[in-house]
Amino acid sequence: MGSPIRVLHVVVNMNRGGAETLLMNLYRNIDRSKIQFDFLTCKEGVFDEEILKLGGKVYRIPYISDVGHFKYRKNLEEFFNSHPDYKIVHSHLDKMSGLVLRAAKNASIPVRISHSHNTSSEGNMAAKLYKWYIGQLINLNATNYYACSQEAGEWLFKNRSESVSILKNGIDIDQFKHSPQKRREIRDELQLTENDLVFGHVGRFAPQKNHEFLIEVFAEFCKCNTNSVLLLVGDGPLKEEVEKKVFNLKINNRVKFLGVRSDIPRILQALDLFIFPSLHEGLPVSLIEAQGSGLPCFISDQISKEVDMGLGLVDFLPINNKNPWIERIEKRLSINDSRELNLERLELMGYNIKDTASQLEEFYLSV
Repeated sequence: MGSPIRVLHVVVNMNRGGAETLLMNLYRNIDRSKIQFDFLTCKEGVFDEEILKLGGKVYRIPYISDVGHFKYRKNLEEFFNSHPDYKIVHSHLDKMSGLVLRAAKNASIPVRISHSHNTSSEGNMAAKLYKWYIGQLINLNATNYYACSQEAGEWLFKNRSESVSILKNGIDIDQFKHSPQKRREIRDELQLTENDLVFGHVGRFAPQKNHEFLIEVFAEFCKCNTNSVLLLVGDGPLKEEVEKKVFNLKINNRVKFLGVRSDIPRILQALDLFIFPSLHEGLPVSLIEAQGSGLPCFISDQISKEVDMGLGLVDFLPINNKNPWIERIEKRLSINDSRELNLERLELMGYNIKDTASQLEEFYLSV
């Protein structure tokens, strides 16, 4: 048997974000005797070491925000010209994939995939305008289009949305099954009692995740529910600002900042509900994981309806009014739901990572 096909994935870094977590889940489950993943990144990431152990390579060039448009473009061109062996480039930079795929096309790389993981760009007006301009290069240079949801595909590819393949954000379902024993263990570790009512959120401290609104909802809920605790998993530029807000609202003894964690399935065991008021999302892996753990999920109505797995766990709520959130949470908590779920539904809907990995493997081998 010959060497595996090497696929180059392009990301900013391999940290624990949604797209990056999905990529690692795929990488662990794909047949690595047939397909190997390599990564072109701009910054160090927590998964770098595991990638190397699995047989992958991690390359690094400075990101556009550090060196500017022309230098970044030049670095991309130099990279692709000096690595002519790659036949498949899979870019995960949303609109910024335009620059990557143009450089790959100029270097005669035959398969150039753009993958949409979102439904909106981050940044101020100037940044969004620039990203829009770069995004125009995608249709001219991509050979294949992937998205995590229908909405994410329509946002990034607009008039090409009928050519988009949906790759589900699959999870390792067995890892998330509810276990009363694990729940007790993790609650003990986090100094939580069985009587504590535990809210949770997993996500970067960035504008998109809307932590400010989350904190306001939780502070309001605490007024009548003094046994409530909020666990915030993640890191990011707005963390300090969120810590200040928690302190100013005098709920600092009720909120635990857990930082970046590698044990999300265990953390989810400790929760009673999951709260996710994002301003926009493609289709968040964390919401699939939360439903896989049997958690009621209270989420923003700005998130694609495709995220609801039909398990009766998702409430879509407006992000311009806290009251419906409080009312719906209290109503849900008055029903004593069991966390024991029939998770076959996740499998049937295609959210088992093994199926997702097979689908992608088949595609890579066919091209």
